[in-house]
Amino acid sequence: MTIPSFVIGIAGGTGAGKTTVSRLVTQNLGDDVTRIPLDNYYEDRSELSFEERQEVNYDHPSAFEWELLRDHLETLLEGQPVEMPQYDFEVHNRKDERTTVEPTDVIVLEGILALHDEAINGMMDLRLYVETDADVRILRRIRRDVLERGRDLEGVIDQYLSTVKPMHERFIEPTKGHADLIIPEGANSVAVNLIEEKLHAEIEGNAMRNWERGSLERELAEKRSPDLDADE
Repeated sequence: MTIPSFVIGIAGGTGAGKTTVSRLVTQNLGDDVTRIPLDNYYEDRSELSFEERQEVNYDHPSAFEWELLRDHLETLLEGQPVEMPQYDFEVHNRKDERTTVEPTDVIVLEGILALHDEAINGMMDLRLYVETDADVRILRRIRRDVLERGRDLEGVIDQYLSTVKPMHERFIEPTKGHADLIIPEGANSVAVNLIEEKLHAEIEGNAMRNWERGSLERELAEKRSPDLDADE
């Protein structure tokens, strides 16, 4: 394992495709990658009733325990394991158990505000922002929350309009200014292949950590051009 690890942050709005991008760009790395969902670092709200937890604004930066996340990333970068909290979306709170996370060559932090914290951004070697049309994102959110998390449709829509949408515009979308690369249209194959190539080069020791937003976006545009020409 290489110390320090290569740390990637993947941010974007709800339903943008962040988890899909994380899975695709690391699918061939095997045990060389550790994925850290930002959701696991929601504050412990055990002091609140279930009804009170339902009213918390989970899209605001204050909903997360940033200090714990910073400590865990620093520990992993020092080559030591951490005990990562687990989150239960059905009860809006942390679970009692934790998961042991070992340091690996590649660490991926994924979540809506993965690029929000200045100190955490400073630990990252590559910052990605997944940008997807708002209509697509809300439909994905409704399907996920209703089918996978057991929530009622009316509640999901109310939450989107009252907190998710305004918090996206205020806090989440501005973080793309910190990104080295903005991935358009969710998990588009050209962008995913580009990042996957970069990661393999990093693991094999054939890459330098000089990620620049302009150069990465130009490389992505060049790789996409033949596909666009073929569609005309």
